[in-house]
Parts: sequence; structure tokens; C-alpha cells
Amino acid sequence: MIETIKRLLGITPKIDLGELIRNGATIVDVRTKGEYSEGHIRGSINISVDRLAQNIGKLKGKNNPIITCCASGMRSASAKGILRSNGFTNVHNGGSWMSLKRKYNL
Repeated sequence: MIETIKRLLGITPKIDLGELIRNGATIVDVRTKGEYSEGHIRGSINISVDRLAQNIGKLKGKNNPIITCCASGMRSASAKGILRSNGFTNVHNGGSWMSLKRKYNL
């Protein structure tokens, strides 16, 4: 019962994004192609948030860990919602691509 209430309120255990990255999580950068070309995390996939629903097939395994990122964290939060509504179960908002890159030395 308590776990159900926590999930409803969005209270979940803190996820170690670094561990997910070290274990091969897919990083999906949801900025535009132009933004992505100006700098990005090596190995990330670029699918702009407005094209994400149409490009779901580019992502493999609905249970595999995915970390979304963008410029500030707003679009990546939307992307997380899109992926979750399409059956992806292990999706995490990484926020800003720059902070992810700095924090995890990517």
C-alpha cells in the first residue's frame, strides 16, 4: 500500500544514472539536429522530441535502460513521458546533456 502511494506521488528510489551509463544505457538526446550538431554526448542517439513518437522503432528493447537529455531538462521530461506511454519501462530524465557529460565524464 505504501509503495503504491509513493509511486502515485512520484516518490521513487534515486536512480544512479552513472551506473546505468556504465552498464550500457542508451542516451537519447531530444534536441534538434542543429543543437545536437553543436555538441553532444559521444554515442548518444539524436531524435528530436517532436519526432520521437514517429521514431520509437529506432530504440531497442522496451525494458532496456534509456536516459533522455536535452538543453535544460524540459524536453527530456516530455520525451520520458512519450516513451513511457509507448511501453518503455526503464526511462530516466537525465536533464541537461552538458551536466550529464560533465558529471559522468562522457
